[in-house]
Amino acid sequence: MKIAVAIDGSENALRAAKHAITLVRYLPDAQLEVIYVSDYNKAKDERLLSQSPESLTLKREQKVHPILELAKDVGVKTKTIMLKGNPSQEIIKYVNSEGIDQLVIGSRGLNTFQEMIIGSVSHKVMKHVNCPITIVK
Repeated sequence: MKIAVAIDGSENALRAAKHAITLVRYLPDAQLEVIYVSDYNKAKDERLLSQSPESLTLKREQKVHPILELAKDVGVKTKTIMLKGNPSQEIIKYVNSEGIDQLVIGSRGLNTFQEMIIGSVSHKVMKHVNCPITIVK
């Protein structure tokens, strides 16, 4: 069974990762894939602030590292997937093409008005993935 968790460095993503790690610990033969998507729009801003491509890569890896450490501490092996592009589109494309059995993602906590106008990543992903999804608040 493949369980994936989509993270972005936020507190909600950390809670989602903890939930996914718990699932993998108690499901025999389950594998955990940690998905991080670099948003092109944000990447441009990050690139301007960073001194080199190496420091930009380091900043991205720093968002994933705490999740990998949590998993390692409880004996859960992980596979890290780094994607680039629009987060919701890339997560949907990856999950649907790679045969993921369960996706765990954090909610963004947008208010109702914002969600009606722009929608959240978790809401968009929920509508388009082909597997069960758990949204962690």
